[in-house]
Amino acid sequence: MRVIIEEDGESVGRRAARFVAELVRRKPRCVLGLATGITPLSTYGELIRMHREEDLDFSGVTTFNLDEYVGLGANHPQSYRYFMQENLLDKINIDPSRTHVPDGRALDFESSCRQYEQKIKDAGGIDLQILGIGRDGHIAFNEPGSSLGSRTRLKTLTGETIQDNARFFGGADKVPRLAVTMGVGTILESRRCLLLAMGEGKANAVRDTVEGPVTAQITASALQMHQEVIAIIDGTAASRLARRDYYAEVERSQVLLESGQLKLSAIHD
Repeated sequence: MRVIIEEDGESVGRRAARFVAELVRRKPRCVLGLATGITPLSTYGELIRMHREEDLDFSGVTTFNLDEYVGLGANHPQSYRYFMQENLLDKINIDPSRTHVPDGRALDFESSCRQYEQKIKDAGGIDLQILGIGRDGHIAFNEPGSSLGSRTRLKTLTGETIQDNARFFGGADKVPRLAVTMGVGTILESRRCLLLAMGEGKANAVRDTVEGPVTAQITASALQMHQEVIAIIDGTAASRLARRDYYAEVERSQVLLESGQLKLSAIHD
């Protein structure tokens, strides 16, 4: 796992957006996996700026969102479909028919989840998956105890997740108790994952994800088994990493390699 430590949330967003933009320019018909919540907002804001000011073209891009609340329609202000339209999709030149969010009001959830998995496969799989992380170490709505091989399905939200989201709904009693979510196994099939984290409240989850054992109790820890994960975190989220100085040194070498200033041949001489 490549760990990039940035100064603040805005820097995290800019760095993440550069990885997304590089993929979109290199592979115009790429497939992006998108996340909701406060964490990716700075990334989406930077992508919107790149579209408007640098002609970043999303016309051939396909997107799949991680999850959706059960019972909320696309026009509900707290639905994740509504969030994505407001914070990214309506502000770039993406074909609406290429944007996908799990159906929170499906009549048959088992069938709907199978269809969502099939749509991802039919699109060629996800090239780059953006991820946030919960305070308890969950990714998407894969709460602690979720199978690390799980697929898109219904999940019951934990009390901690409900409390974390209560401010958006005007009280915990108004937060849906169920969500449709991509599974951990689905996420691990993405070709690359960008894990974003900001703030001291995420420091324990980041530490357990990056340096702890792989366990279903911290579903984000399964990312240790993925061949290409880039964790982009701010200084406070990185504050409890035991090997923080080493990650910074690795990143300095990576930057030198990418810029051509550090030759691999010199390392072996």
